[in-house]
Parts: sequence; structure tokens; C-alpha cells
Amino acid sequence: MRITLSVIKADVGSIGGHTKPSERMLACARSEVAEAQERDLLIDGFVAHTGDDIALIMSHRRGKGHPEIHRFAWNTFMKATQIAREDGLYGAGQDLLVDAPSGNLRGAGPAVAEIEFDHTLAGHRPAESFMVLAADKCGPGAYNLPLYLAFADPMYCAGLMLPQMIKGFRFRIIDMDNTKGDSILELDAPEDAYHIAALLRDNERFGIDAIISRTHGEQAVAVSAQRLHAIAGKYTGKDDPVALVRNQGIFPAPEELLSPFAKAHYVGGDARGSHVMPLMPVPLNTAVTGMYCLPIVSCTGFSLDRAGRFSSGYTDFFGNPAWDEVRRRAQQKAIEMRSQGWSGAAMLPYAELEYSGFRETVGKLVERFKMRKDAAA
Repeated sequence: MRITLSVIKADVGSIGGHTKPSERMLACARSEVAEAQERDLLIDGFVAHTGDDIALIMSHRRGKGHPEIHRFAWNTFMKATQIAREDGLYGAGQDLLVDAPSGNLRGAGPAVAEIEFDHTLAGHRPAESFMVLAADKCGPGAYNLPLYLAFADPMYCAGLMLPQMIKGFRFRIIDMDNTKGDSILELDAPEDAYHIAALLRDNERFGIDAIISRTHGEQAVAVSAQRLHAIAGKYTGKDDPVALVRNQGIFPAPEELLSPFAKAHYVGGDARGSHVMPLMPVPLNTAVTGMYCLPIVSCTGFSLDRAGRFSSGYTDFFGNPAWDEVRRRAQQKAIEMRSQGWSGAAMLPYAELEYSGFRETVGKLVERFKMRKDAAA
């Protein structure tokens, strides 16, 4: 049986600023998912939030990019937006960038990650487990470093030395600055590891679109790598990516996938989407209420039964107290970086401020510069 996993996430309104969606909005989304299951559009579904973003996690048989699934997600976000408007919440409908999407929501604002595969619970996948990474207040390349380390570096993933993974993984990398379509380059690890690193070091331009097993041809990862400002033509908020990651067996184990997040590595994001700050792993359904708008990421784990239904429970990977020390380190790194304010590396480079008011401010000042005419010049 062919199964598709779809994660579609959007910021459509939040309480008291960019913090969290209301309970009414979340209840609306859960009701819509339950109704979609009753009419067999979805096999199963799960609704949660990370910061101010609502995520719809779904299993179905319709395939990737299916108009019915994407229209369902869009309509659900529209209903939640209406509630946000009625209640006077901030940023109502912020991530819904078009009036009427053509069917596929990639490019319409919401973050979309999907994987389609044969679901047999036999052969090299006798059990199907997967994780959903959902980030808020950060750019689309936030997963570049941790996914590279998990799928290309045996210092983080010892499983890469085992027979089922030793051939490595294929990285499908997307150039997010190309607005004419999906500009893709495929590179293989370990042979092309340095070339992969050379691209992924630029979180704002190049991102991981997918990762595929070279041994079995099975897709392990899908990431919602897209630039909202490239779509909208103006600053609309950070891109807040999601990622679907299949794990265990022929893929890295959860602990191998998550250990790179202990770095609390620096990413673009934070207040007004213009700063460089550490990415903090947080429990599911965490609001953004700390100092600044610290970039955050949640990780939820599921298993699939034979019919494609989610396990009766889920695993909140970053909810474990073991991550408290990482959160403390992330907060300390954040305090040190923000103490530098607007200076140098503490803020994103000028080119990344292109679609915000910062560029308008600087642009007007640049127009006032005059060439020096004295003899010394």
C-alpha cells in the first residue's frame, strides 16, 4: 500500500503578539482533521503548535501535492484565521500569501513537507517510525547542519558504518534564491561531503529539500525549504520550516538524528526575523514567551500501523529533562549574542534584510551620501 505523510504548518494568528495560537483555533483545526478522517480524506491526523505556528500532521493515500489534501489544509487555516480575526489576535492569516492557491500549497505561504512510500511493514521496513521537526522564528536552512551531521558524519551517527547505511545518502539541495522554480542539485555523501557542506553553510540560500538512502532508494527526509520573502516580494515573517524524518533500521536512529541539536547552533531569525540566534529544542506546544524571539524547534515521534494510522500515543523528544541543559546553553548563547545588539554578526547581513524596513531605512540614508571633493580625497 502506498502511504503519504504530509506536514503542513502555518502562522495564522496568535495571542499577545507572536506567541501561540488560541485554544479556539487549535480546537477548530482538530475538529476539521477529525471530520476529514470520517470522510476518508485522511487515514489519520494530529494537530499541534510550535510557537505561533499550527501544524497539521497527516497520513493518507492521495500522494504528494494532492489538491484535495492541500485544499483541506488551506481551508482549515482559513477557518482558524477567521477565529483569530474575530478575537483580535496578532498576525491573522500571516502565512496565507495568496488569495486562491492553485491546489499545491508549496509557494502559497504554509510550510509543506511530504514523503510517499510503499507501506508493507516487511522487508527492510518491518516497522515504520518517523519524526516531525517543526521550527519557529527561524529561516528555511535551520536544519542544514543537524541533518548533515546525522546523515553524513559518523561522529554523530555511528549507524553510518553499518552495512544498511555504509553506502551513504543522497542529498537533494535546493537553491532558494531561484524564484522561477525548484532549482535542484543532487550530491552524494560521503563522496561529495565537502561540496555538500560548501552549499549548506549558507542557510539563507541553500537548503536540504530531501535525503534519500543510496542502498535502498528510500526517501528518509523531506524539508519545507522555501523563502517566504521570495514568494511575497516583501518581508512576511521568517520561514519557520518543517521536516519529516523517517528513522531506525535503514535510517539513523532518533538519538543519532537528535544529538546534533545539542549544539543549539546559530540560525537566522529571532525578533523581526533579522538576528542571528541559537536554535533551542523545546517541548511540543511551547509558546514563544522568553527573552527576545529565540528560535525554537520541537520534535514529535510517531509509529504507523498496517493501515497507516498513527500509534495511540506520540513521543515528545525534546520534552525530556535531558534537554534542559541544552536549553540553558541556548539561552546563555542568546544573551551573549543579543548583548551585541545591532552590531556585526549579531544581525543578518544587509542582503538578508532586503525585504524589510531595515533596507528601506538604509536605502534612504545611502541616497544622501555625496562624493568628497576636497584635495585630500
